[in-house]
Amino acid sequence: MQMQVVTLFPEMVKTVVQFGVVGRAVERGILALHCEDPREHTTDNHRTVDDRPYGGGPGMVMKYEPVSAALKTARKAMPEGSPVVCLSPQGAVFDQATAKRYAELPGIILLAGRYEGIDERLLESEVDEELSLGDFVLSGGEIAAMAVIDAVVRLLPGVLGDEESAKQDSFMQGLLDHPHYTRPEDLDGQRVPEVLLSGDHARIAKWRYQQALGRTYMRRPDLIEKLELNDEQQLLLDLYLKESDIN
Repeated sequence: MQMQVVTLFPEMVKTVVQFGVVGRAVERGILALHCEDPREHTTDNHRTVDDRPYGGGPGMVMKYEPVSAALKTARKAMPEGSPVVCLSPQGAVFDQATAKRYAELPGIILLAGRYEGIDERLLESEVDEELSLGDFVLSGGEIAAMAVIDAVVRLLPGVLGDEESAKQDSFMQGLLDHPHYTRPEDLDGQRVPEVLLSGDHARIAKWRYQQALGRTYMRRPDLIEKLELNDEQQLLLDLYLKESDIN
């Protein structure tokens, strides 16, 4: 997969390939990540990429021309079918379903905004999607772009050591993840649940799914509402609530 990030801080974004699964993806030739800096497409001595907003107000706005030129250069290096996605507080909230959709694409161009935003005419004419990490404001789109890169890359075949790992991640089934335990078995009186020591894989799988249902119900009821539980799922959830003594 090919990714391009249009950013004023390419060195910041490139740190994402130095660690973990993204770094391994690059080493294995599964991911090619490049950055395009709008400052390299300016024509004045000061390499100006921003200007005051029309209508007044605080802050500065990223100029159309250098960002558009950077996008044009990025597109030339990308395969057909690679959308331009702008990281913006005004965008749709990024989720696992979007990460899965992006992972099936040949490439993606991520546009990281700065200052008060980007000239709206560029967003209207050259951006396919706007994406947000949530209802809060960052200083720029670089951290959001890095989060998107990490979430997408871990879904690419051959990136994780165990392909089942990605399938069992939180949100892959619309649920939060189940609890995890490792050695020691007894930690100051806090014991690992007996079922995980049973060796009964079917029973363990059922327990983990029940725990995922219960945890999601308690912490993210909005996700449960979206699932429209069937009878078996509802029974597992009811048993979880009963055993937890939760009304």
